[in-house]
Parts: sequence; C-alpha cells; structure tokens
Amino acid sequence: MGNSLRPPAVPLVTVDPYFNAWSNADHLYDDHVHHWTYDKNGQSGIFGMVGMIRIDGEVWRFMGQVPDTEQELNVLEQIQLTVKPLSTIYTFQGAGITLQVDFTTPLLLDDLDALSRPASYITFDVWADDGKEHDVHIYFDVTAEWCVHETSQQVTWSRSTLENDIENMWIGTVDQPILERKGDDTRIDWGYFHLLIPHASDTVSVIHSHNVRKQWIHTNSLPDKDDRQMPRAVEENTPVMAVVLDFKSVDATKETKFLTLAYDDIDSIEYFQQRLPGYWKRKGQTSERMLTLSITEYPKLMKACNQFNESLMQKATDAGGTKYRDITSLAYRQAVAAHKLVLDDQGDLLFLSKENNSNGCIGTVDVSYPSIPLFLLYNPELVKGMMRPIFRYARSDDWPFEFAPHDVGVYPIANGQVYGENKLENQMPIEECGNMLIMMTAVCLAEGKGTFAKENWDLLTGWAKYLEKNGLDPGNQLCTDDFAGHLAHNANLSIKAIIGLGSYGILCELLGKKEEQRKYTDLAQQMALEWEEMAVDNDHYKLTFDQSGTWSLKYNLIWDTIFSLNLFSKEVREKEILYYLSKQNRFGTPLDSRETYTKADWLVWAAALADRKEDERSLMEPLWDFLNETEDRVPFSDWFDTKSAKRLNFKNRSVVGGLFMLMLKETDWKKANA
Repeated sequence: MGNSLRPPAVPLVTVDPYFNAWSNADHLYDDHVHHWTYDKNGQSGIFGMVGMIRIDGEVWRFMGQVPDTEQELNVLEQIQLTVKPLSTIYTFQGAGITLQVDFTTPLLLDDLDALSRPASYITFDVWADDGKEHDVHIYFDVTAEWCVHETSQQVTWSRSTLENDIENMWIGTVDQPILERKGDDTRIDWGYFHLLIPHASDTVSVIHSHNVRKQWIHTNSLPDKDDRQMPRAVEENTPVMAVVLDFKSVDATKETKFLTLAYDDIDSIEYFQQRLPGYWKRKGQTSERMLTLSITEYPKLMKACNQFNESLMQKATDAGGTKYRDITSLAYRQAVAAHKLVLDDQGDLLFLSKENNSNGCIGTVDVSYPSIPLFLLYNPELVKGMMRPIFRYARSDDWPFEFAPHDVGVYPIANGQVYGENKLENQMPIEECGNMLIMMTAVCLAEGKGTFAKENWDLLTGWAKYLEKNGLDPGNQLCTDDFAGHLAHNANLSIKAIIGLGSYGILCELLGKKEEQRKYTDLAQQMALEWEEMAVDNDHYKLTFDQSGTWSLKYNLIWDTIFSLNLFSKEVREKEILYYLSKQNRFGTPLDSRETYTKADWLVWAAALADRKEDERSLMEPLWDFLNETEDRVPFSDWFDTKSAKRLNFKNRSVVGGLFMLMLKETDWKKANA
C-alpha cells in the first residue's frame, strides 16, 4: 500500500548528520540523490547513486542520473512510493517484471547496537508479472562524492574479502582530516565509505570511473580490474563503486538480493578535547567486524524493522489518524539521524544532535527539548544522553552564567558553547532553564525514579531559583524561536518558566524533599493564577503581557497536561484551541500574530492541547497538506508559511521528534515511582 502523501524529500540512507542521503523528486530517477545540505542553486551535496536494470537485454534506469546517456535509456516506471518509519520502498514496473527497491536503516531506538552501526540496507526484490520468465541483471553504483566535502578533494580506494565471502569495497580521502571540519553546511571528508556485497561469487564488482555506467549499458560488462589511477580528485572521472547483481531467470517467484552501504568515520565527536568513536566501537569492535555483522544480521534486523514499522504506524494511526501516520513516518528517521551516539570517558551515553540547517550547533538544548516526545516513547536513556553534555559544561569554569547553556559547540566539536558569541544579550536564560527542568522531569517520570536528577541537583536547583526570580514576566530576551528576535513579557515563555518550577516540584517529590515540593508546587500554582490575569485578552491570551490584540501558540502549555500538573485552568486550553482554529490558514495556524509562518513541532504541540479529537486533527492535519504541496523539495522543514507553504528556512532538523507529541499524550509512558 503506497502513501498518498507526496513527501517534499524522501529519506534513503539516514544514519547520522553526515551519512544522510535523500531523493528530492517525485520519482527516484528524476534527479541525483543528494546529501541533505544540497542546494539546487549549486552543485555541492550530490551523493551520486545510480540504479539500472537489464531485462532480456534491454536496459532501463530506475535511480539517479546517468549524464550523457539519458537519451539512450528508458526509465522503468515508478508506480508506487511507501515511506515507513525505518524504510522507504519504491515499486517499479515494466517489460514484464516488477522491481521493488527498499531503503532501510535500522534506527531501532531499543537496540542501540543496531542504531549506532553506520550501515544502511538496499534490498532489491524482482518478480515477473506477465506469466513469463525474464533474464534480469541489476547495476548499482555509488560515487566518491559521499566521502568528500568538495569534489576537488583527492581520494583513494581499495577492496577486501571479509568472512562469509563478503566483498568489501571502500573509498576515502587521501588527507583524512579527522574532526578538522565543523559547521552547518558541511559534508564529511574523513573516514571510509563502504559498499558491501554478500555472496560475492554471485556478482561482478569494480571500483572505477563513472564511465563504467556507459560500458555496462553498451557491452553488458564491467572492467576486469579496479582503476589504479589514484589518488585523484573526485571531480576527475568521478570514481564509483559498482556492482552487477545477476538474478538469472526470473519468474513469478520473488527473487531477493541486498547490498549494504556503510561509513566508518574512525572518530565521531570531539568532546571537551577528547576524541570519541561511535558507540558501536565501545567493546573494541573493529571496522571489519562491524561490516561483517551488518551483513550477517540482515535477516534479523530486517524482521525487527518490519515489525517496528507496522507497530509505530498503527500507534500513530490510533493517536491521530492516517495523515498523522504519514507525518510521523516521514519524520522518524530524520529525527534520529540528526544525532550521533557515543560514550563519554565515564562510559555514559551521549546522544548529540546537530542543529542541521539552522547554525550547526551540537547538543543544543532548545533543539533537544522539542524532539523528546519520540525518545520518551522508546528510550528515555537517549534524552539523558542529550542532557549530560549540558550538565558537564554548565558545571565547568568555562560557563560564566547562572542559567543553563544553549549548546556545547559546533558539530562535531563539543568543547563548549559558541552561540551568540556567549554574550549575555544573545542568551536564552529562561528558555534553557525551563527546557532542562522539563526534560529532567520527563526522564525521571519515564524511569519512575529521581536518580538522574539527584546526580545533577545542584544545577537543577540553581536553574529553578533563576526561574523563581525571573520567570513570571520575562525580560527582553530570545526564546527558542530566535528567528523572531528578542521579545519582552513573552507569555508563552512565562508558561515555560511556570511549568519548569512545577516540574522541579515533581523532582523534589521523587527525591522525598516534601517541604521543597510543597514550596515549588504552591509557587507554580500562584504564578499560573497571576499569568492568567496578566495574559487574558477576552477570548484568548496575549503574545506579550503588555500588548492587547496579540496572540501566540502556547505550545509550552502541553506539559501541564502531560505531567498532570494542572497548574493552569482548563479554560486556558479551551479558549486557546478555539482561537487557534479561528486563525487557521490553508497550511496551519501561524506561530503568533506577528507573521504568517509557523513551526511544525509547535503546531502539533498546540493541537495536543485540545480535548476533542476533531479539534486536535483540524489543527494538525494542515501540516500534511504543507508536506504534500510545498514546492520546496527539501527534507522535512519545520518552519514554513501557512499561506503559501513556502519554506522559510530549516530542513532535516531533529525537532520533528516533537511531532510524536500526540502519541506521547495517548501513551502510558510513565513508570510508577520506584
């Protein structure tokens, strides 16, 4: 069953912020495959990947572009596209056969070995649909563009045979500048890109110039030996790793073959001056062993992925309907693959996000905060992995402020905050203190114990006191929606402070601190009453306390429901929901009264405030329309105009984990207090 949703971009290979490839077109053969940083106005970010099929001697193209030969090749018609949480499945038909191409990355949140392994699967299923037998071969290649930042960089290549007759081809830069490049619009130029072929005796493979495509089209053969003209720049006769899969005689019985793409980055993160490898290396696992496991565990992992796909899609349908299922299926891999999983020097988990396409920061608190609904549902330990770097940095002598930091560096270098040049006026004091207290409370409720809070009680207490002093009527400052600029008396930011204090009260209760629990719960309740008086504006609540006739999405209010705090009256939610519905445009309700743009994550959080399912869906479903109709063909953008469906900025960000809020609201995710 294919999706009716036309994704703006389709996830293909989604492992981490670098090993991350998409199709930005309606059909897999309409354009090149791209890294998420690809800009259509330039050429940087093409991740060449080509697929062709020979059926009874005639060649058809089904994936990517083959320059200078397009006029010679027909395309095998794409008849269906299905995007599931872990898998993208294309179906093609022609010349008497059906071809399915399945891109699956096993980002299983309850299997961190699989999640952290930098390997992704491409499965080819072929069968005859006309009652006849057909001779079928599939040609597949990937280019050296996957392992360079710029195509002027020089690469080298080689191959080996692993155990179980696995053919291992790899390409990497000559210079290997490990962890030397950082920033937002960047691609990796260290480590080694692998194409793995199981049962190599049944295949033909070569590492050669991209001209092997033409050779295979015209002669049905590949060069006998690998190209030895190396090193050379990627832009010079672009090297490719190519393989031909022989399906022999195909009838109505489905024939299946698969390949693995993998990327060993050697070291993944610099964490306070220490280089850390990927989590999968923690027990001394070698690259060769990782590559071998990616092949031998294929049956087990594909079964687990298929089960996870069906389970999540059913839960999403139950929570929000079929459009919500489509939205969360598209968001899942993006949310997870914007992170890197490593261990610190104490053996504790770190789950470090890259702030893709918004400034490249690593471990950003107000990017983690919106993403946590997904991770609370499946593995709260990953939320702790987001928070640990902030605690470490905030406790160091390098952090000069009494409030929580914004980030810990620029990906992949986590040596301390760089946002806003660390100037006071560029910080987000109430935002980040509230975020950390809410995230901590979510983790402790999910675990049913306050252990993690106890370990960081000094900082949490300091941040609660900061909110107590400054949170009710925020001064002129940024919040997570920093693109909107500084704002004083921000009513939604005040809600965050109040819920942050209520959250601190929950933490006190978990740790048996009854007196503090009463103090902060009473304080939060009193502040909520004051908030309602300050913010009310007839039939809704203001954007800022001092401006009547303004309004905003009070998305932070959802935690009052999720945590069962009940600090704010039910009337606040009811008024706001009716008002949001009255302010809807074609593609959703704007973020506030200043502009017509909105944020996808906050739109869903606002929808989750509704008591009635029909109101919830009315507010959420325009997001489906945006994805289906926007002309901006980029990975899921979370910031767009509600009238035109134009992307304002942002793509491929982890904040889409926030779209799972409707599921979190419907799920019993909290454990009883231990």
